[in-house]
This record gives sequence, C-alpha cells and structure tokens, in this order.
Amino acid sequence: MLDEERDEEDEEAPLIREVWSYEAPEDKQDVFASRACPAFLSFTNVACPAGVTVELPCRCKPPQVQSVLWFFRKHLGSSEETGALSHHHESQQLDTGQVPHSDELRSRSSIRLFSLLIFRTGPGDSGIYICGSAHKDFFYGYDLDVQEVHRISFSPRLAPDRTNQELMEMKSRSSSRPLHHVFTGFRPWTLCDRCGVGGEQVRVGLCYVRSQFLHVRYRRANQTVASCGSGAVPRGFGLQRGGAEAQLEVRRCQVTCPPQAPPSSKLLTLMAFFGLSCSSASGPVDVPVFYLNRPAGRVLTLGCPGARADMAVAWDRGSEPIYRSRHLAGGSIGTEASRLQIDAGHHLVFKPAKLQDTGVYCCWLQGRPAAQIRLLVYLHFGGGQSVTSHPDFPTAVSTVMICFAAMTSVFLLLVV
Repeated sequence: MLDEERDEEDEEAPLIREVWSYEAPEDKQDVFASRACPAFLSFTNVACPAGVTVELPCRCKPPQVQSVLWFFRKHLGSSEETGALSHHHESQQLDTGQVPHSDELRSRSSIRLFSLLIFRTGPGDSGIYICGSAHKDFFYGYDLDVQEVHRISFSPRLAPDRTNQELMEMKSRSSSRPLHHVFTGFRPWTLCDRCGVGGEQVRVGLCYVRSQFLHVRYRRANQTVASCGSGAVPRGFGLQRGGAEAQLEVRRCQVTCPPQAPPSSKLLTLMAFFGLSCSSASGPVDVPVFYLNRPAGRVLTLGCPGARADMAVAWDRGSEPIYRSRHLAGGSIGTEASRLQIDAGHHLVFKPAKLQDTGVYCCWLQGRPAAQIRLLVYLHFGGGQSVTSHPDFPTAVSTVMICFAAMTSVFLLLVV
C-alpha cells in the first residue's frame, strides 16, 4: 500500500515545476499518433502546495487537432460556470517575475506545446481542468487540488529521520466516521540548500483521504486514496472542499562544498570591493546577474532561475542568509507571520516591498550559488495618490530647505 502511494506522488512530481524558459523536446516523434484518448472522460488527481508552478500536459488528442483549449470548472460547479483558458500567453516567454499578483486565473496561465501552465497556484485554482478543442471536444482531464501551507514545524539538525511507516501513518480526524481516514503524505527531504555554511532542508506534507467510497471517475495510482480537496471525496465525509491544509517541515543542515580551484587574491579583493560575491565559504562564484526595478508598496516576488518545487532553494541578502526558521518562527505562514517570506514554491516574497528592501539578493540552487538579483525598490505615485499626500513629504521639503539655506549662507559668506 505504501509503495502504491509513493508511486502516485512520483507520477505527480514532474507536473510541478518552476518555469523560466520552455523549449520543445529534441525528440520530434509525434507521441499523440500512438496514444488514443479514453472513451470515457476521467480525471487524474494532482495535489500540490500553493505557490508553485503547475504543468498539466494534454496526454492525448487526435492527430488532426493542431491547437487545444483548456477548460476550467470549480469542484461541484455547474456547467454554466465552466470557463475556457485561451492562448492568452502562448506567444510570450513568461517567467514568474512577470506574472501579476492577481486572483484572475487567466492572467496566471499559459498554453505551451498543448500543456497548461499555471503560475503561482492558489487554493482558488483547485478544480477540474480539461484539455479540449474549440469544437467542444474533450480529450484529457485533471482534478487539481491546491493546498495552502498554514503550518510549519522545525526540527533540530541531528533529529532522527522518521520511517516511511511513520510518515504515512493515518491520522483519523473523525472517530465517528470509520468510512474514511485522513492522513498527511510527506514528500522526500530536499538537499541541503547551502554548502559551506549552515543551511536548511524542507519537505512538504499534503493532506490525503483513504476510503473505499471514492468517486470512480477520478483516476489515481491507488484507487482508495485521493487528496483531501479532490472531487473524488464524497461531500458526506464532511471535509471542506478547498480547505485542505498542507504542512511544511524545516530542519537545519550543513554540508561541505565540493573542492574547486581557489581564485586569486586580487580577484577576491576586487569582488569583495564591488560586492559581487554571494555568501560562500569557497569564495566568490561566477553567477548570472539580473537587474530588477519594482515600485514600493506592492507585493513583490523573486524567483530563482531554473528552480523547481522539488529542488533545494535558499536566499541571501548580500552575505546575510535568509532562513525560514528565522522569518517564520511563529510556526505559521500568513500575512501576519512575516513581511518577508519564502513560500512553498521557493519564491522570496515581500508583503509589501519597501524602500529599505533595495539591495543584492543571491539565490542558491541544490546547494550551489545560482543567480544574483540586484533589486531597486522605488517610490511610485499613481492611482490618485499625490506627492504631497505621501507621509515623507514634509521631511523631504524640510531637508531641501535646510540644504538650500546652508548653500545660500556659504555663497554669501564667500561673496563677502
């Protein structure tokens, strides 16, 4: 039973990714020519934490169909509530830094190579997704369950790892309802997100239901297990649809960096003078540099290039590490936890961004420095806000007047 549940997680893992670039595969063989669509439309259950980028591939279609549409419907919704996700962003190369913070699903979705990409998923994105055509033909369907991470727990670095039996132990939430059991399924620990300095390991636990009375139209590797927010779970179980909570576990770690040729002392001095090095025990590392300008007072999200949800990602501000255990010490993830957060999709989130957030941010990928982002946060006036209404306007005016008076006094003194 445990092996089947682990196979189900492995099957879903490739669907969760971080998209910075999307290229066609080298193999040009038409995979749709040898794969027939099912005669009876069913829905593949996919569960993921909020904040990640999800890819839903259209696994089958008729060879004569050259383009597809994706249809979305909320769980338990009527047919009138079904919406079509068009080729809104198909011709654009989007990354998560260009996706707006919006509750509108169409502004965060893109169709590429017949696959549907949903950036920065949220609980409101849970529902039924169907790959079809403009002629209302339906080829393949998904049952997506996005679970918000509300609980976070920290364990010491040397704590013994729990066995698979303990990880998949069923936790019944209703002793009076023996028809179903609710448990948390944890994914494997990531690698240590830093080398040479203290780092962290994380893993996500998603909510699942085991029952013999799940809806047969929803396909799973294990027919008796589905995610808590899945449409396969009967309403009679009393589980709130869309209210399933995921868990995040964090533990400390420290590993040594692989040996590499030490840089020259002149290069070390030059890099340190310009502040171009991320914090690494082995010295400065040549990483790509990105420049980003964003207005203050808005939610800002930084993504690490090439990162995926199953990778180990860490963030530094200059040479100071940003630890989850420090910024989320309250044990919860939300607006009140911390203004600066690292979400389940490994994004660095500012809620909101302020002028003092301007600086150099370095991201680590799989324990190695991966990129450097030079962030400039500037004041933005708009939306009916005038310059004089800003709270710092009186201070700025007084500073300018004082400087003007001082310069005038010096000029008069020199003239006399």
